[in-house]
Amino acid sequence: MAKIVTMPTSPNFVKSNFSLQRTIGSVSSPYTGKIRTQEFDGVFWKATVSLPPMRRSIASQWQSFLLQCNGPVNHFRFADPDALTQQGTYTGDQFIAEARVNETSITLSFTASTNTITAASGTPFANALVGDFIVVTGSSKTANNGTHKITTKTNNTTIIVDPVDAESLVDESSVASCTIKVNVKGAKGLCVKSTGNSGAGTILQGDYLGVSAATTNIPTTYTPSQYVQVVENATETNNGGSAKNQYALRTEPKLRNDIVTNGRVFIDPAKGLFRLGGNLVEWDADQISNYGISFDVIEVI
Repeated sequence: MAKIVTMPTSPNFVKSNFSLQRTIGSVSSPYTGKIRTQEFDGVFWKATVSLPPMRRSIASQWQSFLLQCNGPVNHFRFADPDALTQQGTYTGDQFIAEARVNETSITLSFTASTNTITAASGTPFANALVGDFIVVTGSSKTANNGTHKITTKTNNTTIIVDPVDAESLVDESSVASCTIKVNVKGAKGLCVKSTGNSGAGTILQGDYLGVSAATTNIPTTYTPSQYVQVVENATETNNGGSAKNQYALRTEPKLRNDIVTNGRVFIDPAKGLFRLGGNLVEWDADQISNYGISFDVIEVI
């Protein structure tokens, strides 16, 4: 069974190549040249990192870490070395995932011309906020399913969604047994709130988030389930009060798994769970015991 190994915190890497690997299938028509694509769940971060020249007393800490990783068997907490500090002004270190919309079986209608989604009954959007990201499933039209950003809340049964997400909505009426949820597998946006009124400020495009696998609130010891990046500037959708400060965050890549009720999402520090990219660990040294160490890492799926 894999265990989590503690990676040294100093010195920081002097060079890194950070990348996101997507698994996408594509088929090109030999007659029209049109390409159809299908994205699969194999989406993960990869990196190659290099440490500065070190004397043996410091290099030995990194050697021990690499050996304890046991090749790709064990895991460690890791982040983009050039993005360890958030760019926004958010004053907290974490968020709590909030299920502001959670409908498991509801009848929906979709209107393409107005980018509107309407529920036949009930008040599914009573707690939804403008800016929230919802995930719709159950439509027979593939284009109507997926992540949609709420731009207008007409009432508790009708919303207008961002045409960036809804440009391919297809007219469809009275579709039974649909679901509308947030923070679920496949979502490309998160609905969260601060852990207290002190958690306020901006989250900017390019900031990373560490999605936790549990409800633990200790930033230094949480076990990450996924590492995501905010791809659109965000601010509070509701300021203070009993609901704390609420946020809607557009993120990439899509969530691999549902976030548990009250699951924690960390921004300071934002970490992912990684393993070494291969079986080999190595280092070099010169005649005065200056060591050079580089290695590859890959996110745990």
